[in-house]
Amino acid sequence: MTTRPASRTRFTPTVAAAAAAMLALTLAACSTDGGTDEDPTPTGTATSDAPSPTESSEPPAETPTDDSTAPADESSDAPVPFPANTEPDLADPSDGALLTVTDIRVGQHDGYDRAVLELGGTGTPGWRVEYVDRPVGDGKGDVVDVDGDAYLQVMISGSGYPMDTGVEEYSEPNPVEGGDDGVIEEVRLLGVFEGYTQAFVGVDGEQRPFRVFALENPTRVVVDVRDDG
Repeated sequence: MTTRPASRTRFTPTVAAAAAAMLALTLAACSTDGGTDEDPTPTGTATSDAPSPTESSEPPAETPTDDSTAPADESSDAPVPFPANTEPDLADPSDGALLTVTDIRVGQHDGYDRAVLELGGTGTPGWRVEYVDRPVGDGKGDVVDVDGDAYLQVMISGSGYPMDTGVEEYSEPNPVEGGDDGVIEEVRLLGVFEGYTQAFVGVDGEQRPFRVFALENPTRVVVDVRDDG
């Protein structure tokens, strides 16, 4: 009896390709089993093709100034850019304003002298500031002695008596003297009459251009008189 040798299974290219495909499917199915809900941990640093922002080499543009521009602080020594004139300057107070002058200061700066009238009370002040031929008191109509050649009358509206504002009124020194070589000779406070505080700024020489504005914290009315040198 003749014994046949065991037969061998021959893998054709088609069978091999099918087997490889089955193995790939099995491995893929296994890799999805037992996963978590967490995001995968990144293995590298993401990069972007977008260019990084760079600072401009151009200097920032200067803020323009005009008639309405005023220094943010009364101690500013910056040159005066304002095109001031000698015409009356007016502003309205806030509704219900009730203010009393508590302090007066005079300072010299580059190109101008500054008179500051500080106020206490409620609301924001209004004003009418203008040159007058003579310093005359509102109450009695008497001529007031003010050192200077020209006289700026300062009328602060929204004012009240100390008994109404609960603020102690400024008393002395009165007048407040300016610098020896400044254009403001002195500031003299007269007091309150019919809702207005009256004061005079004595100016050296002829009528000089001026401007008026308010500052806050504390409340102040500021009068700048230009010194053209």
